[in-house]
Amino acid sequence: MAVRRLPMPEFIALMALIFATLAFSIDAMLPAFPQIAKELAAGDTNKAQLILSFFMAGIGLGTFFTGPLSDAFGRLPVLFVGFALYAAGSALAYFAPSLELLFAARFIQGLGGAAPRIVTMAIIRDLHDGRRMAQITSFIMTVFMLVPAFAPFLGQFFIAAWGWRSIFLAYVVFALIVMVWLKLRQAETLDPAKRRAFNFSTYFAGAKDVLSRRDVVLVIIVLSFGFGQMFALLSSTQQIYDVTYDRGATFPFWFMVTAGCSALSTILNATLVMRLGMKRMAMSAYLFQICFSACMLIVFQFKLAPQGAEFWFFFAWSVSVFIMASLTFGNLNALGLQPLGHMAGMGATLIGGISTIASVLIAYPISQSFSGTPVPLMIGTVVCSTICASLLWSVKPVGH
Repeated sequence: MAVRRLPMPEFIALMALIFATLAFSIDAMLPAFPQIAKELAAGDTNKAQLILSFFMAGIGLGTFFTGPLSDAFGRLPVLFVGFALYAAGSALAYFAPSLELLFAARFIQGLGGAAPRIVTMAIIRDLHDGRRMAQITSFIMTVFMLVPAFAPFLGQFFIAAWGWRSIFLAYVVFALIVMVWLKLRQAETLDPAKRRAFNFSTYFAGAKDVLSRRDVVLVIIVLSFGFGQMFALLSSTQQIYDVTYDRGATFPFWFMVTAGCSALSTILNATLVMRLGMKRMAMSAYLFQICFSACMLIVFQFKLAPQGAEFWFFFAWSVSVFIMASLTFGNLNALGLQPLGHMAGMGATLIGGISTIASVLIAYPISQSFSGTPVPLMIGTVVCSTICASLLWSVKPVGH
């Protein structure tokens, strides 16, 4: 089947916008934590953090189905259903009268959000492979990383104008915009001749095929710890800026600068990955993070920062974690999917689903350990990055 391809700039922009559902759904919520905690959680901001955890748990569970469903029915139908469920969860969250119902709504929103996260990668794999896929993924990650740069500003704007619940209406509008663009411009990328029937026997046979590959399993574990440390920072970052450094009012600005630096690093990755390869880029990022985070941990643990400079040390460290993410996630996904071209949907499902759920479990004790300093986050980052580098070392890349 010959697929009508969009011009590359439009394809990258559309895929990035779809993939950015995850970032927008997390980062626009960050400025709302104090208000949500005050209104629904008796002031417990640590408990309000679970709004992110339930969303990620929904994505993790939904991921186990969206890939195989897209292998069976095509990429576009699954994307449309996913965005519809995402919009429904957003609407429910808008009216949620309690924190528990808000958690449930965010979980539903996450179930729908699994489709754009996973099917996007399957569409890219349908059309490209190898280092070219990694390069395109890096360009998409560049646009994707610009969303966190502006999402907290948007969230803060909605909160100031219409209250924190209005953020969920923005999610509904976002979903509608993407669905219209998809309908008008993007053709189906999965050849009907290559579709796989969706049933339990086929599902488990496909899962067995994917998980029997040692290197794919290693990539899944690396992604779990890699995203776990990143998610822990995301969960606690607003509190650190607000409680630790009394910069809650300017948090969106600092977050924008951090995300902007990360976006620039994805451009560097897109350039270098064609020459160095996916594994070497990710390995270099983790090794640097181990060294830098260990140094920062010593500085904070023993209070070695000059007076008044502690915030700048934390800011530099948080930027490094975001840069690490931009140099690893796209490359690791491409590395894991490279040998799975015949079943990209199932591969994206298992890689995304297992790593997402595992990352929530890894991030939970780290983020909930917040007690006024970034030390628990730094300890978690050193441990997670060390595990990532150790496991990635033995992965053998397939193809170019």
